[in-house]
Amino acid sequence: MKKGMLTLVMFLTLPLLADLSANFTFSSNYVWRGMTQTMDEAGYSGGFDYADESGFYAGTWGSNVAFGGAGLELDTYAGYSGTSEMGFDYDVGYIDYAYPGTTGDFEEFYFSASYEGIGVSYYSPLEGDATYMEASYSDDYVTVSYGDYNEYGTNFLVAYAFPLFGYDASIGYTSFEAEEGNGMEDEDGVVFSLGASF
Repeated sequence: MKKGMLTLVMFLTLPLLADLSANFTFSSNYVWRGMTQTMDEAGYSGGFDYADESGFYAGTWGSNVAFGGAGLELDTYAGYSGTSEMGFDYDVGYIDYAYPGTTGDFEEFYFSASYEGIGVSYYSPLEGDATYMEASYSDDYVTVSYGDYNEYGTNFLVAYAFPLFGYDASIGYTSFEAEEGNGMEDEDGVVFSLGASF
């Protein structure tokens, strides 16, 4: 409840002339860092974002989930992004992952940098050692990434984005290889998504 009120207050106190947007996506499977969050069932997600000319941004995003007794994920985030004089894009921020009704909430700081489609990202939790690092390449249509999630495993993604009936669609292959001895299972599959931004 407190986190929900914090999100509401954050958006009510942003400038009235802010650049606000919304998004909604349907996916055949909600996969995060190579791992299904919906037990290989469909995912429904949406969110709201604020972006300022200075580079500051903030937002909230939610999705159905199905693990550890959770049925909903609600994320709140804020950060700063821009482009350096040398042409490098960068992004630094904070994200809170909340799962109402459970004790699985956690927080991360993140940093990413990219140049001409080639990027690296690093996520560090506020508690624990489950850091996440990812290398990626993306253009207007193709995305390829490889990530290493400490204590969990590694993941690979290749995806193709395209317009479909006025919506943003993508289809991709994702795989996850569990870290030895952690009791988790390998995963892989094809995921289709369809969404829009307003």
